[in-house]
Amino acid sequence: MTVSLAALDARTRTALAGLLLSMADDEFVIGFSDSEWTGIAPILEEDVAMSSIAQDELGHARAFYELLAALLDDGRDADALAYDREPEAYRHARLLDHGRGDWAMTIARRFLYDTADAARLASIGDGWPPLAELVAKIRREERYHVMHALAWAHRLARAGGEARERFVAALEALVPDAPSVLAAPEGEAALIEAGILSRSMAEAFAGWWTEVAGTLGPLGISLALEPPPDPARARAVPSDDFRWLWGEFTSVRRSDPRATW
Repeated sequence: MTVSLAALDARTRTALAGLLLSMADDEFVIGFSDSEWTGIAPILEEDVAMSSIAQDELGHARAFYELLAALLDDGRDADALAYDREPEAYRHARLLDHGRGDWAMTIARRFLYDTADAARLASIGDGWPPLAELVAKIRREERYHVMHALAWAHRLARAGGEARERFVAALEALVPDAPSVLAAPEGEAALIEAGILSRSMAEAFAGWWTEVAGTLGPLGISLALEPPPDPARARAVPSDDFRWLWGEFTSVRRSDPRATW
């Protein structure tokens, strides 16, 4: 892809690089984490569905990494950006720093992430055509991820008994970190000025939480929520769970760094 950056000043390019990295890392981490359900999901249909969703996310991550590689133009390709960093260099949201957990935990994380990610994607403007065109395609695919998460949220919440208890407990454990997906990126003002963002993440957050409350309220679930943290805390030092996951998804690449995969 030929990417023209002539219209972007240095401040905007730096902010755009940070935005692309965080979005790519989010998709990469949750995609790889959820791929761990392949072969062990509760029912066969979910084995297929979760594998497909995870594959979508990894594809989205690769597309974001490719845009970032073109933007940085420092000799690294998408694979190098995805696999050749130390754990501390990843900028995924704290919501995704939790371990996979059981099925209820996975669905709770999926519900919170997919709805927040939808709000973020809806905030991408047309100021930089390569990103706007990619996001238009991704949103068509992510729509089905949200539908899947909502269907399971209703199913678990209405099941009663242990299924509901586990789902509610998972939501309560994850919700403090859920706003991290919509933390304002560094240089947000420059991104809005350039039209790369059509609104602030604070506005996206308000709309997202109204939607979440509207879904969970009728199910008898009420969650306390804090505003999005600052960028430094939203994407901070990785957890032990992520360090384990990093070891898994980089193991093949690290086995022979000189190989062409």
